[in-house]
Amino acid sequence: MLQHTARATRIVLGAVLVLLGTVLSLPLVPGPGVLLVFGGLTVLSTELEWARHLRDRLRGTFHRMTRRIHG
Repeated sequence: MLQHTARATRIVLGAVLVLLGTVLSLPLVPGPGVLLVFGGLTVLSTELEWARHLRDRLRGTFHRMTRRIHG
């Protein structure tokens, strides 16, 4: 029973972080919103495979963009 409660807590926490980050990204203030979305996906990726794939894809995109910026 405790495992199910912990899993549900991680899923709810991750969903809340993703939603909050999405809302904060809407008014063109992408800094904290993007970090919250990534944090939420990190929490969700401990339980859900699709979140793990999306997190890895976003991480790869981030690394490609920073390499372009730095040369």
